[in-house]
Amino acid sequence: AASLWPISYPSELVCINNQSLLGWLQDDGISFPTFSAHSIATAVVSQTEGELKVTRILKENFPGATAIQVTDISGGCGAMYEIHIDSEEFKEKRTIQQHQMINQALKEEIKRMHRLRIFTSNPKH
Repeated sequence: AASLWPISYPSELVCINNQSLLGWLQDDGISFPTFSAHSIATAVVSQTEGELKVTRILKENFPGATAIQVTDISGGCGAMYEIHIDSEEFKEKRTIQQHQMINQALKEEIKRMHRLRIFTSNPKH
């Protein structure tokens, strides 16, 4: 396996082979793990189990949803997700109420997350 260190990463969470690396990682004398290019490509390309599970839960809790998109923005380890959902259930509800509905539906999954970005809207007819 080829060493990928030292490499600087943006401040987003980077996750490879279920190991989270937060913030700017630079060679400052600290020993960092070695990953192969194949393991990185595999982690980034395929849809994660977490994305599938969160999507399933949202579909069950929001049957009126016309669009649900769940993206693991942590690189595949499930630490951070971004959710976009258009649902009739959000009609006449304030944004904070819509987000509370999402949080309630995902209350068990949220316990294992570091960050969750939620974008909600009513379907446009």
